[in-house]
Amino acid sequence: HFPVPFSESQAPDTKTDLTGLFTEKPQSGEVAVGENINFVAKVNAASLLKKPTIKWFKGKWMDLASKSGKNLQLKELYDRNSKVYTFEMQIIAAKPSFAGAYRCEVSSRDKFDSCNFDLTVHGGCPHTIQSLGASQVKSEPDEDVWEILQKAPASEYEKIAFQYGITDLRGMLKRLKKMKKEEKKSEAFLKKLDPAYQVEKGHKMKLCIEVANEDVDVKWLKNGQEIQSTGRYIFESVGNKRYLTINHCSLSDDATYTCVVGDEKCTTELFVKEPPVTITSHLEDQMVMKGERVELECEVSEEGATVKWEKDGVELTRDESFKYRFKKDGRKHVLIINEATKEDCGHYTVKTNGGESMAELMVSEKELEVYQNIADLTVKAKDEAVFKCEVSDETVKGIWYKNGVEVKADARTNITHIGRIHKLTIDDVKPEDQGDYTFVPEGYAFNLSAKLNFLDPPKIHLDCMGHTADSTIVVVAGNKLRLDVPITGDPAPTVVWTKGEKVMTEGDGRLHVESTKGHCIFTIEGADKQDEGLYSVIVRNPAGEDKADINVKVVGKIQPLCHQPPVMSIVTMFDFFFPGYVLERKKKKSYRWMRLNFDPYTDTTYEAKRMTEGVEYEMRVYAVNAIGMSCHSAASQPFIPVAPTSEPVGLCVDDISDTTVSLKWRTPEHLGSSELDGYGVEYCKEGCEYWAFEGLTERTSVIIRDLPTGEKMQFRVRAYNTAGPSAPTSLAQAVTIREIMQKPKIWIPRILRQTLIKKVEETINLVIPFQGKPRPVITWSKDGEHLNPKQVSVRNSDTDTILFIRKSERKDSGKYEVKLQIENVEDTASISIQIVDLPGSPEKLKIMDVWGFNVALEWKPPKDNGNCEITGYMVQKADKKTMEWYTVYELYRRTNCVVADLIMGNEYIFRIYAVNMVGLSLEPCFSADSAYIQKTGFEYKPPIYKEHDFSEAPKFTHPLVSRSVIAGYNATLSCSVRGIPKPKVTWYKNKMDISNEAKYRMFSRQGVLTLEIRKPCSFDGGVYMCKAVNASGEDAVECKLEIRRKYP
Repeated sequence: HFPVPFSESQAPDTKTDLTGLFTEKPQSGEVAVGENINFVAKVNAASLLKKPTIKWFKGKWMDLASKSGKNLQLKELYDRNSKVYTFEMQIIAAKPSFAGAYRCEVSSRDKFDSCNFDLTVHGGCPHTIQSLGASQVKSEPDEDVWEILQKAPASEYEKIAFQYGITDLRGMLKRLKKMKKEEKKSEAFLKKLDPAYQVEKGHKMKLCIEVANEDVDVKWLKNGQEIQSTGRYIFESVGNKRYLTINHCSLSDDATYTCVVGDEKCTTELFVKEPPVTITSHLEDQMVMKGERVELECEVSEEGATVKWEKDGVELTRDESFKYRFKKDGRKHVLIINEATKEDCGHYTVKTNGGESMAELMVSEKELEVYQNIADLTVKAKDEAVFKCEVSDETVKGIWYKNGVEVKADARTNITHIGRIHKLTIDDVKPEDQGDYTFVPEGYAFNLSAKLNFLDPPKIHLDCMGHTADSTIVVVAGNKLRLDVPITGDPAPTVVWTKGEKVMTEGDGRLHVESTKGHCIFTIEGADKQDEGLYSVIVRNPAGEDKADINVKVVGKIQPLCHQPPVMSIVTMFDFFFPGYVLERKKKKSYRWMRLNFDPYTDTTYEAKRMTEGVEYEMRVYAVNAIGMSCHSAASQPFIPVAPTSEPVGLCVDDISDTTVSLKWRTPEHLGSSELDGYGVEYCKEGCEYWAFEGLTERTSVIIRDLPTGEKMQFRVRAYNTAGPSAPTSLAQAVTIREIMQKPKIWIPRILRQTLIKKVEETINLVIPFQGKPRPVITWSKDGEHLNPKQVSVRNSDTDTILFIRKSERKDSGKYEVKLQIENVEDTASISIQIVDLPGSPEKLKIMDVWGFNVALEWKPPKDNGNCEITGYMVQKADKKTMEWYTVYELYRRTNCVVADLIMGNEYIFRIYAVNMVGLSLEPCFSADSAYIQKTGFEYKPPIYKEHDFSEAPKFTHPLVSRSVIAGYNATLSCSVRGIPKPKVTWYKNKMDISNEAKYRMFSRQGVLTLEIRKPCSFDGGVYMCKAVNASGEDAVECKLEIRRKYP
């Protein structure tokens, strides 16, 4: 029954001026019967003047807006931050009849875009195809559909096409094309104003029209009032073009502008956008001394703008103490802090409605330079000791301390202060003057320290007989000879033993010479007659020397006859009888006694060691003199030993600062049978005998705080159990309480060891860890030059440095170098950053040759490659009739190609996009000429159809609705009308024609009529009427508009 064949697979007819409004298009989907499915479309409205309108279609013409209900829901969401509209179509409890092709269309003013997608429903009968929300209608098999279309009005075409399954309505519309009247061409205007313009506040706006007659005069109106030529409004006439220039646009220029030429006029809407106040000159980090004045200054984009100051997130106000003062000078804003203190340290932020800027304020104590430090002194008795230092400030006073106690001037001690030099003089130095001397400047948190060392001449401490040849030591032949001589002297003296003229050294293994602190020991194993003689001991140090003689006599051993253990009296080493004791022990159940000492033990208290815990022992003792041993004593009461643990192991310094030390160790190797109670940490100054106890701790690490800075401290650790403390574990040497310098080292992350590639406007945040103590000085540079603080921000901490660029630009590409410096030691590292952007358009696209169905193209690469390699080109073609673009090559690497399989009789134009790693170039390069594919030699004669009268009188399908709106906000009245030919529409207010009023704007789009009332006031209320007239008749609708006050 169809005179013209319809193509079931033909694509829907869409507009050709596609602008790519979709940021996310709905995708085809599959769903089982009874399940739900969502289709999502997203539109970016950042560049749109009005909210976009979206329509959902099933098939080609069925609008789904009227089908919302139980099985179909349409939703709309808007994100104010990203300015993205999200449109959703949700199909609930899908049925087999819902399957088919769908289309989504979006439009905004003169922009349009559409996309197609399919829905497949599984599990239903494929023969029951029914449109979504419509009942199935069976058409009579012998009924002529074309006759029905000829008799039906144009408004019923879509309904008939859907009802009878017409899938191609384009043929019918082409037949009716001749009946459409062409829009009347303006006689006065060659080019009219655009519907709307937008300009930022303070910028210049230029409106342009072209008139047919160069000599004609034009008038410019603003909201219906004629504009007079002033300094801000400039009228220009160049040939047949007329210009209106508005300088320094303000919010008062936001209005409707009309250009009148004779009886004709054209109107446009100018929107003035007030830009946000931005910060053009940012705050800078500052470091000041305590008591100095601080000024934090920034500059904003607009004079008189309001800013807000914050410190660490808390808003600052002008308090009663006037600590903070706020100064405004044009576009400059200054925060003033008088007499900065430590409490003023922190992060200060200035905020506007268009951005914010942050800076860090650091306040430090006043620095005092030391030109000459005090030095350690070593003096002899009765000499003079002078401590001297020089500082930068002559007015600074100071206090001298000795071992932490203030030094007072007396007869031997003199304290002077002349200019920058401070002196401490000690006359007639004595041993008690030795110690640590410290100078502390008043008002500064540091000190200068030095040590006074006293040279004490060596001395041998013997009894009254020590320096005579009659001093005799008697030893039994075969026994050990041990001479223990107490000595003193500072520094520790060297000891030399001689016998006659011969110097005694360790030779055959029987002779042992040992020197300890305060003692020198001379030992001969198994003495015999040849060891008799006069022995001399000589001690020397830089302060002098001393000498003593000892006579040794060797006698045979005499066995004592005694049955009871003698009570021995202690005799000095220079008596004839050398006292001592020998001890033995055994296990209670054993008969074997074990000797505990081989050398006589002089004290009456002995600590036995190396016994097994939990086993009973007995002990007995012998008395020993120079002649021999007594009988043993009675055995002691049985006892069970409980021994302390062994000493902790691995004591070391974990960390150190100016006032704290962190120690760690490992548990003792031998814990014994008793439970460990904890660890005790002790410390003292070097040379001091008093050990401070830190307390017991169960952990194997401890942090000792509040230590004096610069002092040398000794530390030791003991393990405690029921038996008491273990032997101490001490550090090998004293620790100076001062932060240890650690060599600076930069640790570049692996990802930054190669070139870092970022897109334009992406954020760059580089975190570079490092090590170094004290905190190093960090310097960043780019290509050998200092960084621009307005573009690049640098934040430093004790362990890392951060390079931050909020919005990267092409000029930020380059080699960045970071340098760490601690005194004279430094470390550097470099990082390469490449900022890439979209490429420019290719150039000089030419059609080199046309043959058959082929066209040869050639072009040149773009001048701007976007700072990265061009990966290819996208080649597209378009028929000049439809102007629909199709991609021929998506990623073509050469600069010439051949486009094949073109359709004869069509004329084609081409365009090329450049492609790099970022994407396509913003603008393509179009071919200057077109390529025409020649037809073969036959002529097509189209069929002749009898024209049909489709005229219809106007009829309003949707009336006007009475409204109540708020004064000052734009209001719209809408209705819809149909009629063939297109009726002429006239709007009335209180029966007065308002068609020529500048305050009103009338729109007509696909039968929908809209009246926009710009910023209505109370006088705009009344009865509004819309009247439509054509050759077949007329119709009218009216409504009432009420204007309410903006503020009740």
